[in-house]
Amino acid sequence: GDTAHDEVMFQQIAHECGPPDLALIPIGAYAPRWFMAAQHCDPAEAVRIHQEVGARLSIGIHWGTFPLTDEGREDPPAELTRALEAAGVPPTAFRCLSPGESVTV
Repeated sequence: GDTAHDEVMFQQIAHECGPPDLALIPIGAYAPRWFMAAQHCDPAEAVRIHQEVGARLSIGIHWGTFPLTDEGREDPPAELTRALEAAGVPPTAFRCLSPGESVTV
């Protein structure tokens, strides 16, 4: 769950391992950025990770369990929706599941 964006690592993973069918990418515990950026990606960075590893499907994780940082509980999924739209990534390619929801891969 503690993953920051890295300019090289995720592209290298895709190059060395090939694109995954499924990537579990953290989208929460990112605010304030001045403090959390080195440890946790925000939803926009999570979308970049999704693109850089070339995942067929990504699931947003590491959010909504308990208040850990400054963003609201429901902020990560809402921010993910905005980040996907801004990046031109369809919402079916990077999903944020509701508690108890499942997905078949």
